[in-house]
Amino acid sequence: MNPLLQEFNTAPFSKIEAEHYKPAIKKGIEIAKAEIDEIVNNSDAPTFENTTVALDFTGEKLNRITSIFFNLNSAETNDEIQKIAQEVSPWLSEFRNDITLNENLFKKVKAVFDAKGHLDLNTEQQMLLDKQYKGFARNGANLNEDDKTQLRQIDSKLSKLSLQFGENVLAETNAFEMHLIEEKDVSGLPESVKEAAHQLAKEQDKRGYVFTLQYPSYIPFLTYADNRELRKKMAIAGGKKAFQDNEFNNEKIVLEIVNLRQKRANLLGYKTHAHFVLEERMAVSPEKVIEFSNNLLKKAKPTAKKEFENLEKYAKKLDGIDELQKWDGAYYAEKLKKELFDLDQEILKPYFKLENVIDGVFEIANRLYDLKFEEVFNIDKYHPDVKTYNVTETNGNFIAVFYADYHPRKGKRNGAWMTSYKSQQIKNGINERPHVSIVCNFTKPTATKPSLLTFNEVTTLFHEFGHALHGMLANTTYNSLSGTSVSWDFVELPSQIFENWCYEKEALELFAKHYKTGEIIPMKYVEKIKESASFHEGMQTLRQLSFGLLDMKWHSENPSEITSIKDFENEAFLDTKLYPEVEENCMSTAFSHIFQGGYSAGYYSYKWAEVLDADAFEYFLEKGIFDKEVATKFKENVLSKGGTEEPMELYKRFRGQEPKPDALLKRAGLI
Repeated sequence: MNPLLQEFNTAPFSKIEAEHYKPAIKKGIEIAKAEIDEIVNNSDAPTFENTTVALDFTGEKLNRITSIFFNLNSAETNDEIQKIAQEVSPWLSEFRNDITLNENLFKKVKAVFDAKGHLDLNTEQQMLLDKQYKGFARNGANLNEDDKTQLRQIDSKLSKLSLQFGENVLAETNAFEMHLIEEKDVSGLPESVKEAAHQLAKEQDKRGYVFTLQYPSYIPFLTYADNRELRKKMAIAGGKKAFQDNEFNNEKIVLEIVNLRQKRANLLGYKTHAHFVLEERMAVSPEKVIEFSNNLLKKAKPTAKKEFENLEKYAKKLDGIDELQKWDGAYYAEKLKKELFDLDQEILKPYFKLENVIDGVFEIANRLYDLKFEEVFNIDKYHPDVKTYNVTETNGNFIAVFYADYHPRKGKRNGAWMTSYKSQQIKNGINERPHVSIVCNFTKPTATKPSLLTFNEVTTLFHEFGHALHGMLANTTYNSLSGTSVSWDFVELPSQIFENWCYEKEALELFAKHYKTGEIIPMKYVEKIKESASFHEGMQTLRQLSFGLLDMKWHSENPSEITSIKDFENEAFLDTKLYPEVEENCMSTAFSHIFQGGYSAGYYSYKWAEVLDADAFEYFLEKGIFDKEVATKFKENVLSKGGTEEPMELYKRFRGQEPKPDALLKRAGLI
């Protein structure tokens, strides 16, 4: 018997073998297709219930199976699972295309959509109908046959080009290395960095040290190496990736990608690619993003210039540097930061024992949202390290199942993330509660010490737990609008706002206690953490804004006239430039976020979510960080509502106004 095809509530991890996945996914697709056929073949006239709602509830079995499979492929994988992932991914993408290009299904969805003026729908039902219809229309369902064919050709070309773009960047990254033999050439570098570079040299049967353009090698070299000429060599090599006269040059590819994206947007009836993308985001239009970015720029620029001038003076005083170059920035900034704050991460760790931080997170969630977390031992898990909890409200109402997986191991990928094994929804009058999980990679306990977190790891735990709250407190009717199913530039609000409690004395006193003595963390350390958090924030903001504005310039104008990428880029960077220009370097040819990842016309959303979280937390600060009234408003208007309404409407209902960037600027020390 295949456990994945039986009825189950929590995932039956201990019963699943690798050979169960493929037949289960195949069967899941079959069941989902039969559910779709049932909607298509229904001879009754299409209604909201028999089409829109029915379609939202299809694929439930498949979703549960694939959520188990892909979560394990990240958290507890092996060669066999990875091989299965390669096989089943094309099946799933083909299945998705079969739905969006199913003409008879779309006719029914469109019939309900066209009649929506006569239907008595509430806000959530309208949102479901709109989202569903757009899902088809934005993937070409409204086009005639010729245009559909053209769209498929464009999509096929784009997927190949973005793969090629990424392969070229990787090839260029791997092609460069700097081999150093003299001890004086590695002066200034921390022992751990030298050790890694020596190890790399040894693997190549070389003496001395080898440095590469991989970040763990490249960033420390530019930050700590005393030899300015070598820093220059490294920085220029990093900056000219895929911008050299060789087979890996990405200039033509960039132009091809932006022109195809423009063509695709026009085909679907949009002015530019940015107009297409932003229609489904909180920002709504390129004009709004550009205005948002320029407003922040105006506020950050004076501070950034001052910081830059101070850094120049510091470099001149220290080493007689007349003009600060790009390869000097990180080096002198690191020296200056040490001098100003005198903060050692190692002093903080004893105050952040993992178990205490977890208790702190639970206690804060209890004070804000009346939640109780009880560890239970009767829920199946995929690894002994995983902890399982029943989450209830203080009054005993069941809220969610919560899984937490804290430590690194061989089968787990890097980083930290939140995910879910079961979505919340209301079906047949029953509110089905979610199963939510967070996965992290924190320092493991040793024979002599418990797991002690760096402050960075503490904020990571709070961040992921903020996402988890968004999932656990979901309370919507339809699963496709539930929990974290919200627009890209809104999803980071619940996670980023929760990080703020890490910096507050009232919250820290609940859990930041020395693991040996029980002493509460001294406030002088907290102050130093806070102070150093906004170091060079002006320059950092300018840098982030420059990337976002470059992305917008590529995607919100007609690119057909562009001939020189370098000139185009220089023009985009005019307002954000601090360092002298480096002729051999180009950002766009290696800007993987927008030409290979999913961030085209979306890079701005990093800053956008920061504005939301700072503005929202300001409200807590005004009333008190544990104020019940503010917390309830945040829970009812943001955490429980998922994607049932426009994010800005939800935000305004919580805050009483649109977000203002002032709180972010104040937190960053820019005003």
